[in-house]
Amino acid sequence: MPRSLQDILDHADELADRFEAFSPDDGDERDPVVLKRLAEAVRARADVERQLAAAVGTARAAGYSWAAIAGLLGLSAEGARQRYGQGALTEPSPRGQ
Repeated sequence: MPRSLQDILDHADELADRFEAFSPDDGDERDPVVLKRLAEAVRARADVERQLAAAVGTARAAGYSWAAIAGLLGLSAEGARQRYGQGALTEPSPRGQ
């Protein structure tokens, strides 16, 4: 079930929004800091995915093959091309817009 980079970023943004909107009930004794940390991790993952996409674009512009890039990403050449290739990522809008 391959997912595009845009799907991953959209999902990460959706989860971060849900975590930010979370408001525990008065009787909820769980520590909300745990969810805050999880939300921070989701946002960090989305940021890293954006950095990876930019780095892949730079590597391709420098003439590196999909096979060389894929080896570093732990993907097949076709998987890397599908996830990070031209048109795989539409211009992301800033979160919350």
